[in-house]
Amino acid sequence: MTTRLADIAAQAGVSEATVSRVLNGKPGVAATTRQSVLAALDVLGYERPVRLRQRSEGLVGLITPELENPIFPALAQVIGQALTRQGYTPVLATQTPGGSTEDELTEMLVDRGVAGIIYVSGLHADTTADMQRYERLRAQGVPFVLVDGFSSQVQAPFISPDDRAAMSLAVTHLVSLGHTRIGLALGPKRFVPVQRKIEGFVRTVQEQLGLAAETVEKELVQHSLYTLEGGQAAASALIGRDCTAVVCASDMMALGAIRAARQLGLDVPKDVSVVGFDDSPLIAFTDPPLTTVRKPVPAMGQAAVRTLLEEIGGTPAPHSEFVFMPELVVRGSTASAPGERVRP
Repeated sequence: MTTRLADIAAQAGVSEATVSRVLNGKPGVAATTRQSVLAALDVLGYERPVRLRQRSEGLVGLITPELENPIFPALAQVIGQALTRQGYTPVLATQTPGGSTEDELTEMLVDRGVAGIIYVSGLHADTTADMQRYERLRAQGVPFVLVDGFSSQVQAPFISPDDRAAMSLAVTHLVSLGHTRIGLALGPKRFVPVQRKIEGFVRTVQEQLGLAAETVEKELVQHSLYTLEGGQAAASALIGRDCTAVVCASDMMALGAIRAARQLGLDVPKDVSVVGFDDSPLIAFTDPPLTTVRKPVPAMGQAAVRTLLEEIGGTPAPHSEFVFMPELVVRGSTASAPGERVRP
């Protein structure tokens, strides 16, 4: 027990006496300190005493796309932690190819009496999808919040990163390095975040390099899938059109772009610069470390939970879009434009 107290105290940065007070449920400990001790228990793999286990205020559904892209587990973790701190139990429902659809997962969660649902990159982001599904859910009295994607047809709170600003940050960085032929690799055009990234990319390239919008969209924008293979295919096409830099709409695509450059006998970043989007976990440790636009995941996740709990509590947030500013993180995958690149 003494060893365990010392371990927990060291992990939480508090005294052993404080740990003892928390574990024994005694008063006189600040809420933040108590939370630090409980978090230390979890990190070290100790079981919480029964008296310290929270009673659930209810279940909250979280519907995400597949978890292969590490940005989705990262967002799910932030949302799950924020819900747990407020006494709610998160229920993660993941869409996988060939698995349950968003509508089926929604029905399953509603049948289990969830207090509300958070959707991440769902059908609300698809401009071709029927938005009536969300109005039907509202009619059932189930509060919900929509993350990544916007539709004026849905009366609900939306949480989004500023996709246009993200592209402006990436292009401005590459132009400052001397690149004049910059390509954009991203997913299918029917998705709202894709359309916004194109708008931001085209506008910034127009302003900084003087190219016509039609030329930019026709020659410098390449649609593919949000996968490593998709990024590889898109980047191969863009490098074939003499691009010395490629901006990718996800870090997974950016890893594919680096692979494409190498297969063409080119060096990243000496011959081709690559910029990602998300700043996914572990992406700083790739070869080379990836320059990327950091999606404000902690702020977005916490805002989604806060907004949903306001809806659940009967004081709805404005039915509008809350937009969060991304941040450029410069690492090793971008460098000055090559004076004259030798074609493979």
